[in-house]
Amino acid sequence: MSSPAIVVDRVTKRYAGHTAVRKLSLEVPTGGIFGLLGPNGAGKTTTIRMLLSIITPDEGSVTLFGGQGSGRDLSGKIGYLPEERGLYPKMRVLDQLAFLGECKGLSRWDARKRARQWLERLGLGDWAARKVSDLSKGMQQKVQFAGALQHEPDLVVLDEPFGGLDPVNSQVMRDVVVDVARSGRTVLFSTHIMEHAEKMCDRITIIARGEKIVDGPLAQVKREFGHSSLALTFSRNGAAAKAILADRSLVARVDDSGASAEVELAHGAEPERLLKALVMADVGLSRFEVVEPSLQSIFISKVGADAATPAASEAVA
Repeated sequence: MSSPAIVVDRVTKRYAGHTAVRKLSLEVPTGGIFGLLGPNGAGKTTTIRMLLSIITPDEGSVTLFGGQGSGRDLSGKIGYLPEERGLYPKMRVLDQLAFLGECKGLSRWDARKRARQWLERLGLGDWAARKVSDLSKGMQQKVQFAGALQHEPDLVVLDEPFGGLDPVNSQVMRDVVVDVARSGRTVLFSTHIMEHAEKMCDRITIIARGEKIVDGPLAQVKREFGHSSLALTFSRNGAAAKAILADRSLVARVDDSGASAEVELAHGAEPERLLKALVMADVGLSRFEVVEPSLQSIFISKVGADAATPAASEAVA
């Protein structure tokens, strides 16, 4: 069994009396996609910067690749897309990407070859000779994304990679990330958008106010959370359906949108009992499905409204 790609052991980081990360421990397995999740200001970026030795923890330790060296020592094995994008606006796009490749140890010839390949893959081939400043923000983001991947790193670290992208470009980048993970490499990405994490992650850690509150394989996290709901769709006798869904011996909560509803069963109530009542009421039931809890609902339940609105002093995290 291979050693974890990343081990974080009781790491703490403080800024001027504010604790951005507090005694955080986590392991990122080798291979697959790991989601570091949390609201804005939770400590995600601070944690990533400690992983990469951009900053040092005040307490605790970070181990990469079983202890082969620090983030700086292992730069050639790591690809990093920071939250704050940083390209040289007056450079031509191809030259910018080739420069980033050479910084990671590629020869000039190989760097330019790979840069061209990545620009074509991301739909930017026609922009290779243009200046970076001529690109939209989304296109610049794709260039920097390519720069993080073109040297084929063993560990890819992406900090809020999909922010500001339209749905089409978000999907393009998600497909690339999935391909990287399928090749056996490790991807760690941070986000506060649960939809992205739910579609991509094998394992997650949720942090809030610098502390870990959820950790584990995504499927296990969902099982342990419980709280499965039922999705219903019916075509007639809406009044009868609403009366049944108002029975608190059967239903604890209902989100009703007319001919469809999502309900949470009352404690001890069985789905079969609700199904029988709806069928007997002849509501034209066309959907009766047990739905596992979404990552969004778990996130809101665990993080809470207070932690989801960080204080201004936490913006650095």
